[in-house]
Amino acid sequence: MNFQANGAIVLFMKKTDFFITFEGPEGAGKSTQAQRLQRYFAERGIACVLTREPGGTPLAEELRKLLKGFEGGEKITPVTELLLINAARNQHMHNVILPALAAGKVVLCDRFSDSTVAYQGYGRDFDLEVVRKVNALGSAGRSPDLTFLIDLDYASSCSRTSQREETRGEFDRFEAEKKGFHDRVRQGYLAIARSEQLRMKVIDGNRCADEVFADILEEIHEHCQL
Repeated sequence: MNFQANGAIVLFMKKTDFFITFEGPEGAGKSTQAQRLQRYFAERGIACVLTREPGGTPLAEELRKLLKGFEGGEKITPVTELLLINAARNQHMHNVILPALAAGKVVLCDRFSDSTVAYQGYGRDFDLEVVRKVNALGSAGRSPDLTFLIDLDYASSCSRTSQREETRGEFDRFEAEKKGFHDRVRQGYLAIARSEQLRMKVIDGNRCADEVFADILEEIHEHCQL
């Protein structure tokens, strides 16, 4: 894509504590695009931190393991799931995200509070107002400045997750959920996007990674001129 990248960077660097998140269904390519954007900024001398949720700190990563792969024969209730995710988030906020933002760095996060609304709110059919209140506590009241929702249909999601090298066809607790759950998650994401169009940008994930990244760069460029 051809645009005045240098102008975009100058505008971008005038805004400190910039917080960008990547959202979407399983297999949408969030991690790939977040890594590409980190490299893009690093090549232009912009201090950038790439992190993920659940996770990002040693304690939060341990909670991630519990949430995604608990095999103790005991069912994790929706309330427990919601609280564990936000416990991990609060550790993450205070030990990684907020310090990085305070230092004037860009923070890129693979999933954040929108995932919780989509997965625990819409997916688990949990009270959305309760989810948002718990999210506000977990996130210390800090919302993303810009969010990329990489949208992907269920069939494509299943195809990609089954072929991922890192999981080798073995699904975690969330990936293994039935189609109805994932359909509700996707509709939840799209509902958030409709209600927060300035912050959340919907990107068609049913394309090659280069095309998706070109759209992301275009949104970065436009957002920095607001």
